[in-house]
Amino acid sequence: MGFRQTVVLTLAVALTGGCAAKQEQPATVARAEQLMASNAAKRGDLVLRCEPSDAQVLLDGVEQGTCDDFAGVSRSLRLADSGFHQVEVKKRGFYPYTTYYEPSGARVTLKVKLRPLAPEGGGGSP
Repeated sequence: MGFRQTVVLTLAVALTGGCAAKQEQPATVARAEQLMASNAAKRGDLVLRCEPSDAQVLLDGVEQGTCDDFAGVSRSLRLADSGFHQVEVKKRGFYPYTTYYEPSGARVTLKVKLRPLAPEGGGGSP
């Protein structure tokens, strides 16, 4: 057997072995994608844009900080557990805002404008 025939035979064996490995790969890739999708579905990032910006943020009844703390992409409120979470924004002198959020694996921006308890301008009689 000549050098050229040996190279062709070696190449054919390597390609055949490579094809067998590629047949197993799609199941492995599919499983990896499934695990990533299930893991991503349990997380979520919540960016808060609030007026007033120094309002308190509570997640499931636990104080997390102020809206300013979660106003940027790198400073979002991270939710690691699946299921619905109660998000409350409140400040003294304003009506509180409460909503429920279920992480979807995506970053979501929540815009909240708290309403003052007393109408602006006093509104009282002379």
